[in-house]
Amino acid sequence: MRIIEIRDLAAQELDIYARMSENRLAHIYEPDIGLFIAESPNVIQRALNAGYEPVSILIEKKQLDRWMQKESAMKSAMESMSNQIDLHAGNNGDPADVVLEHIMAIGGDIPVYTAEYDELTKLTGFALTRGLLCAMRRRVLPSAEEVCRDARRIAVLENVMNPTNVGAIFRSAAALGMDAVLLTGGCSDPLYRRSARVSMGTVFQIPWTYIEDLTGDNVEVAPQSKSGEYPDNKLDIDRQGGIERLHAMGFKTASMALRSDTIDINDPKLKGVEKLAVILGTEGEGLKTSTIDASDFTIKIPMFHGVDSLNVAAASAVAFWELGKR
Repeated sequence: MRIIEIRDLAAQELDIYARMSENRLAHIYEPDIGLFIAESPNVIQRALNAGYEPVSILIEKKQLDRWMQKESAMKSAMESMSNQIDLHAGNNGDPADVVLEHIMAIGGDIPVYTAEYDELTKLTGFALTRGLLCAMRRRVLPSAEEVCRDARRIAVLENVMNPTNVGAIFRSAAALGMDAVLLTGGCSDPLYRRSARVSMGTVFQIPWTYIEDLTGDNVEVAPQSKSGEYPDNKLDIDRQGGIERLHAMGFKTASMALRSDTIDINDPKLKGVEKLAVILGTEGEGLKTSTIDASDFTIKIPMFHGVDSLNVAAASAVAFWELGKR
């Protein structure tokens, strides 16, 4: 890796951290796949463990100096010993140290930009979590069939637009027994910085991809998936909605909504379903009527009267606990 001390905040190579929107980063290399920014050591490490390719790092100088001092001391100590020991074996130190060692182990000429914390805050416009950001290359998304091949319980998000909610749903899905997550094109991107950070990096641990509009009302595909999920099958998208596609994969669908035919999430008939897709709708409006009508079940969380319904992220955690694999 190549350490570069930042002297000019307006430098062009820093644009990806300072002057490009996340949507612009996602499409920066079109028609090739773009970039995303991962924030915090734990999130970055989970992305690295999942095989995402780092492009560059932005790190607080204090963090980098501490790591370099530690590396120097370790090297000196090892050089004084006769036996050969891996300098980085068994390092269970600060998460930022683990990230830097992982980057160094990858090799190559990955730029590591560094400055004092206040300068980095000026550059990015926000306070860095643990003083660390990493620009990473996106990957071509798998098909829904690939993601769901061995799945028994999946979450399907319809137009959930708040990145905090998307991140929280991913975290609950990973923790509470869901095998995969599918998103319609109207959802916030799971790789947006805030989504990934709120998820604590679980967006890199649980399989996910995009699926077309659930009832075929809108056949436009999510931009992030055009190079991967649906390369040539626009006619297939026009012909069927996402729920039909889920049915073709063997899933029964359960929409979370309040209607006259709604059943509780602890209803015994749900327990007997071999493959279940739990569908959650956008903040405020919830699921589209056409989605609910096309589903096999309409489900609800039993609650006390006189209380507003739960936020979609909170509701997902309750539903996944009850309906996930256990």
